[in-house]
Amino acid sequence: MAGVLYVWAIGAGQIGNAYYSAAAKSMSTSFTNFLFGSFDPAGVVTVDKPPMALWPQAVAVWIFGFHGWAVLLPQVIEGVAAVFLLHRTVRLWADEKVALLAALILALTPITVAINRDNNPDTLLVLLLVAAACAFTRSVRAEESRTRTKWLLWCAFFIGCGFLTKMLQAWIVVPAFALAYLVGVSAPVKRRILDLLAAAAVLVASSFWWVALHAWWPGFKPYIGGSTDGSAWDLIIGYNGLGRVFGGSGNRGGGSGQQPEMMFYGPNGVETGPGAMFGGQAGPARMFDAAVGGQISWLLPLSLLVLAAVAVAGVLRRRAGIPGNAPERAGWFMWGGWLLVAAAVFSFARGIFHPYYTTMLAPAIAAISAAGLMMFWRARSRVRFLLPLSVAITAAWAFAVVSRDTAWHGWTRWAVLGIAVVAIIGLLAGLRRAGLVAALVAVLLTPAVWSAATAARATGNGVMPAAGPMMPLGGDPPPGAQPNGRQNRPQIGMMPGMGGNRGELTEEQRRILNYAKENSGGAEITLAVSGPAQAAAPYIMGSDEVVIGMGGFSGSDNAPSVGQLQEWVSSGKLKFVLSPGERGGPRGGGRDDEGRQEWIKQHCSEVDPSAYGGSAETLLECHA
Repeated sequence: MAGVLYVWAIGAGQIGNAYYSAAAKSMSTSFTNFLFGSFDPAGVVTVDKPPMALWPQAVAVWIFGFHGWAVLLPQVIEGVAAVFLLHRTVRLWADEKVALLAALILALTPITVAINRDNNPDTLLVLLLVAAACAFTRSVRAEESRTRTKWLLWCAFFIGCGFLTKMLQAWIVVPAFALAYLVGVSAPVKRRILDLLAAAAVLVASSFWWVALHAWWPGFKPYIGGSTDGSAWDLIIGYNGLGRVFGGSGNRGGGSGQQPEMMFYGPNGVETGPGAMFGGQAGPARMFDAAVGGQISWLLPLSLLVLAAVAVAGVLRRRAGIPGNAPERAGWFMWGGWLLVAAAVFSFARGIFHPYYTTMLAPAIAAISAAGLMMFWRARSRVRFLLPLSVAITAAWAFAVVSRDTAWHGWTRWAVLGIAVVAIIGLLAGLRRAGLVAALVAVLLTPAVWSAATAARATGNGVMPAAGPMMPLGGDPPPGAQPNGRQNRPQIGMMPGMGGNRGELTEEQRRILNYAKENSGGAEITLAVSGPAQAAAPYIMGSDEVVIGMGGFSGSDNAPSVGQLQEWVSSGKLKFVLSPGERGGPRGGGRDDEGRQEWIKQHCSEVDPSAYGGSAETLLECHA
């Protein structure tokens, strides 16, 4: 089922996130580009993430050539592998029924379906964290100390690989794993602490070897995109680290006027506010709001109820002096801590936050929900009300989420309520098996429909993958102001050039590139594109010419520097610059981009548009 949902029509023309797709092609052209994750074939600047998620994509492009399906196929494989591995992990922790249900829930999580049909790094991150959970589960179940330590070190290694996929986001689960090991292993305290220290050493080594490699690389190396000084360490602490959590205009991770903003069409028109970037307002309700709720929150109330019930049962068991099962306890701490810590970080993060980040919650929600449902179903008579209560809460929340936009499969809200009523009656009447089947249908119907509809759409927003009724701002206005219309429908305000590209050049872009190639005098760099990376991405994907984007993702990175531009032009390596911003197109920003723009004004002159057939963009010829 996961394979069908993830792979369905991925070759229908979509290219995923053009920024990462262009990088995958550039990385397939040289070892240095591959190693450091260069966005452009000249190796000027990297993407603003570590390269591990792009390595499989670059290999696929190298083998099969550059196609949308070649870029997306590794994502499909990784997504299916995560479902398979979650089943194996939960089976070790609980049993086969719980494992199958957990795998089903993960496969049918709407945002997981959307992200696994895209080429953002989150798909590999989820797989690596599930692999870490599998290794951890094997560790706490091992009887021999050496085996237990070995699997814990593997757990740390997989989390370290997650760091090389999406940096500090992978470390969010570390507190949960560490606490779970302390409470879930019967070894002496000293041995547990030594094991965790050894795991910490492996975690640091597997996380930072690439950072050290870039710092000490003896030859030419790309500038680390998103950093202020070209180093990976600055990216870790700033843009992809503390900036994501604390935000702030002084921290590049907190966003700026250059970044798109999540807007909402409500009864009073467009609604925005401080902190409403991408994923709605920061706060305890973010996981349930209009931007995020339909992506991940379907079983979140159920998961919280399960964790509360398990906590109460654990306290009562401890007071009664009843010995518990240490590996089982470790699993609850691991999955529960994973969910609670990650949800808290995402909810209160004041920097850049995308709704698709929440796919990281999906494995924990799946494991907790599956275990809780089966636990409630098997419970004694005095607490058998918990399963009907779970069905009621989940169905009510599904009704609320679907009611936000009834034009998007609004029929499911009534279907869920009807099936939930049947399930509750059946469970209260003692029809346990029939009641359980109806309960599972009621719980999973709406996310299943959203997931199937997302896959059937066979297209998507590569920059902001999402399931459900989301569309780019600038299309037909939704009837948000109507009494029964699509109220609070999330709209994504996009930077120009961010979406809609299928890896092909338009006729105008082809004319510009051909002119630059024919008149460059054999320059090593055919064209340098000013502005955000998305402006250069079509030229990289749609040709085999050496085209670079100046300034990285947002156009504000110091790559290339003014000195590099001067050297390139003086040595004949570069002759033509494309400046989309001259006529209202996307532009970079910041001091570094201002310096480049000033240099371009002084050293470059506009080419007569009639020479290449005219364009909305401005082609400039540069001189030393």
